[in-house]
Amino acid sequence: MINHNVIFTKFSAWRFDMKAARDSYIWDKKNKRYIDFTSGWNVTNLGWNREEVISVGVKKLKQNSYSPMWALDESQITYAEELTKALGHGLTVVARATGGMEAIEMALKTARVFTGKKKIVSFYEQFHGSSMNALALGYRPEWISKITDPRTDIIQLNYPNIHKTEKTEKELLTELENSLEEVFKKGEVAALITEVGIISGWGSTAIAPNGYIQLIRKITKKYNVLLIIDEVGTGFSRIGSLFGFHQFGIDPDIVVLAKAITNGSAAMGAMVTTAGIAEATYLGSNLQSTFGWNPVACAMASKVLSLHLEEATWKQAISKGHHIKEILKKELKDNPFIGNIRGMGLEIGLDFVLDKKTKKENTELVMNIVNSSFIKGLHLVCDYTSNIQIMPPLTISSNNLEKGLDILISTIQSESKK
Repeated sequence: MINHNVIFTKFSAWRFDMKAARDSYIWDKKNKRYIDFTSGWNVTNLGWNREEVISVGVKKLKQNSYSPMWALDESQITYAEELTKALGHGLTVVARATGGMEAIEMALKTARVFTGKKKIVSFYEQFHGSSMNALALGYRPEWISKITDPRTDIIQLNYPNIHKTEKTEKELLTELENSLEEVFKKGEVAALITEVGIISGWGSTAIAPNGYIQLIRKITKKYNVLLIIDEVGTGFSRIGSLFGFHQFGIDPDIVVLAKAITNGSAAMGAMVTTAGIAEATYLGSNLQSTFGWNPVACAMASKVLSLHLEEATWKQAISKGHHIKEILKKELKDNPFIGNIRGMGLEIGLDFVLDKKTKKENTELVMNIVNSSFIKGLHLVCDYTSNIQIMPPLTISSNNLEKGLDILISTIQSESKK
């Protein structure tokens, strides 16, 4: 029975009341300190409560805390210019949102208005948000049957996960190409939405074959289908480049951003597109957001972007991510329950199986590891099937990274013996 004096729902496996956070540490209300390997799920990429970001926000708050939809604050204009310059690739026009889910909705509306078509192609078990449309993009119909009927304008394809198949990467790409050709040739599709080759938001850390996003871009262009890249989880240096698509030499039609855009200091998101698409759609796409791009959020987002550029934070993601994978592979090579260790940048997946032959998911072991690690002072999250997704702040110190890895490895070894 719900106590109506508390928050209605506690997301995921609630385990503590958070009191404070700084750098790569979080504290509970009993003042116990934890090393954080989650970044609030790819939000605090620069470390929790980065002082430079907070101070800029406080200064702006004293000047102006709100700008209505029919006005522009200088901070909004400045950040739009900085963001589009950093994105490049002809992405020059911004729609103001309060988060990733709202930005996804803006992207879908824009694509449908621009093409005059309604159908959107997406992949099972990619996560794009929790609105009706966003859920329909990645959730299997039976998972949301109590919320909505399967959407007739969403076409879901199987994601080519290289770690859940015996097929080669070439075979997976061929299957994907055939599936896309079959869908697109009907001429009904407005856009395809995907992350660039890793699932960051679901918790599975599923990896697509090399050439995945380049193949998609080639076929979408062939059929005049817009390509929407979801950078909510992969943006702001997380997977080894400032924005994930920068690694692959492609030009998206629309990019969606949120999460680490303000480093967790304010609610903010963005849909960014080309001038041609924006000019052709803005009168019909209804991109309204009462609180989109609050001036305080914009001021902090500007500082966040400058810190990523000044510190080349994506380089830390590459080096630390490589180090984590090497250490885990070395220390856990003889563990019979390790399925695989995978990832891009500092988005690492550690998969557990009941046995390596069947690759059946080892849910109980994963949950025991997460819970036991937490007791020892390491904060982890998992997808509740078989995978622990390791995603600490990109700025985590070497000392804290090693301490966290020591806790994780020792816990895996002890739990595996039970």
